[in-house]
Amino acid sequence: MDKENENAALEATVEMIVANVIRGATEQFLALQKKGKEAEYVAKNIQWTTCKDFTVERGRQQIEEYISTWEVHESWLYWSEFLREEELMYSKRYHYRVLWSIPTRRKPIPQATASVYFVIEISKIKPATLPVEVFFFLESSRLILRPEQCRFREKWLKDIIENKLILKRRLTF
Repeated sequence: MDKENENAALEATVEMIVANVIRGATEQFLALQKKGKEAEYVAKNIQWTTCKDFTVERGRQQIEEYISTWEVHESWLYWSEFLREEELMYSKRYHYRVLWSIPTRRKPIPQATASVYFVIEISKIKPATLPVEVFFFLESSRLILRPEQCRFREKWLKDIIENKLILKRRLTF
């Protein structure tokens, strides 16, 4: 009887070890597979206009063209607007805002929105035939992103809206 209990315990231990090894190997395989997919990803970008051909309206149109390359669900709606022009010593910066929301039938006016700010910079010292420089940032972040260097994540917009809704629920007037 003692030998049977010992064999059963040993068999259970072996089964647990094998299950853990298989689970670990599967997780490692999936992680490597995911890492490989991310390494293959090339940031989507557009051909930005040259400095000499830039206009405020052309900048807004190109921002919308760039946004169309983002992988976001079709339920997201956005509205873009020109905010201001900033004169610097060696360049001019044009500031835009793109306001995102997900209206629904029950709530066509969203409770919260997420803003993505774009800056288009026109150099005064570089040749006018070069393309404009573009960067953007999210309203909740100081991280400056460049279209050619990053992959936009829909989760960033969701997080901003979620944080606003949480704050709204906590505030009482």
